[in-house]
Amino acid sequence: MTLFSKYKLGNIELNNRIVMAPMTRSRAIGNIPNDLMATYYAQRATAGLLISEGVSPSPNGLGYSRIPGIFSQEQVSGWKKVTEAVHEKGGKIFIQLMHTGRVGHPNNLPEGAEILGPSSIGLTGQMYTDQEGMQSFPVPREMTPEDIEHAQQEYVQASVNAIEAGFDGVELHGANGYLICQFLNTASNQRNDQYGGSADNRNRFALETAKRVVDAIGAERTAIRISPYGVSNEMDIFDGMEDQYEQLVMGFHDLNLAYVHIVDHSSMGAPEVPERMKAKIRKAFKNTLIISGGYNKEKAEDDLQSGKGDLVAFGKPFISNPDLVLRMEKDLPLTPFNTETFYTPGEKGYTDYPFAAR
Repeated sequence: MTLFSKYKLGNIELNNRIVMAPMTRSRAIGNIPNDLMATYYAQRATAGLLISEGVSPSPNGLGYSRIPGIFSQEQVSGWKKVTEAVHEKGGKIFIQLMHTGRVGHPNNLPEGAEILGPSSIGLTGQMYTDQEGMQSFPVPREMTPEDIEHAQQEYVQASVNAIEAGFDGVELHGANGYLICQFLNTASNQRNDQYGGSADNRNRFALETAKRVVDAIGAERTAIRISPYGVSNEMDIFDGMEDQYEQLVMGFHDLNLAYVHIVDHSSMGAPEVPERMKAKIRKAFKNTLIISGGYNKEKAEDDLQSGKGDLVAFGKPFISNPDLVLRMEKDLPLTPFNTETFYTPGEKGYTDYPFAAR
């Protein structure tokens, strides 16, 4: 079975081709990684590759309650506990850097931070805050060229911090309507300078940020997640999108990134990423491709065998099955997950799911 075979990702060897997808779990009290989080990741270290939850490179990017950052020394020290726990179990782990951009609320940010975006276009609806419950999204302040430069430097410093903290690499979150994705999409980027207006200009922030991170920590430790056809956080499917993403991924290939990770949330009701789009990405990017979206063991094996990807990411099944690799390999039943504890603080629904009897 291809799914359970070893795989060389850049300079590291993975024990199998199963990836734990990045999933926000909101357990970082004070935005600092803790012992409970180290336990959670170590429990799941039999995955070939773990990708952390979204981690902010900046105080401005902490848009949700209790998500971790990696911009302070205290946060770096907290993450060292996580990476050491994973490595002791023989696992490998990349950090996902997620600047939430316009997806946030001041209640969720530390003092002095602010909600920024490519353009002053706010989201409709509300988001949760610990202080006041559900609150309406504010309109972000449009980023100046100086803000853009500063944000890119924050990604770079966060990447350097991640390597110091023991991570095996960095996945830039360029998907699901967060800051990098906001620059890519016409719904959130209506700038008329070098970062907006044309497809090349909308791609500029992602490519420049990736290049700066590559220069800082090496291409073999730099990766990115993208979501063509994604509509999370009010992203649009726009004219010329496929051509834009094809050019974007060719740029990632030129940078020799470790991998591109494609999001397909059609299993959760989002628009499907057409096979032609996935094929264009596969052709444009010659390094490792991670595919994701509603996979089970059989579908994962089929898509690996047919060459649609090199690694397969699994999300929610890993929440309630810390030993998902064993359960899939031995065809053991899966424990169902409890959606009510996805984002609540504490160990309930986090580290208390059972392991299969061996």
